[in-house]
Amino acid sequence: MITQLNPPLPMTTPKGDGWAHFVIDYGPEAALMWVVFMDADGACWTVPNPEVRMYKNWTLGRGRPEDLKRSDDQAAAPAAAVGAQAPQRFRPALARQSDS
Repeated sequence: MITQLNPPLPMTTPKGDGWAHFVIDYGPEAALMWVVFMDADGACWTVPNPEVRMYKNWTLGRGRPEDLKRSDDQAAAPAAAVGAQAPQRFRPALARQSDS
C-alpha cells in the first residue's frame, strides 16, 4: 500500500536531508519504505525505515542525535562533580480532556 503524505515530512537520510512525500508498506514482513525528495538536488530516493530520521524540531524537543548526546554529556559532567542528578530534558505534555 502506498500513502501520500499531506503535508510532506522533513527527513534526514544517509543521502542527506529531504522531504518524504510517500510511504510504502509492503506488509508485516518488510520495513516501511519512505519516498524522499532530496533538498540538495531534487533526487528521489526510496529509503528503508531504519535509515530515516525525522528532521530536528526545537519546539517539540526533538534534536539531532549527536546534539542530544553532546548536551547529555555536558549536563552529566557538572552533575557528577557535584553529586546531583542531571536535569530532565523538557518534554511537552499533551492537553488532557476534562471529565466535566
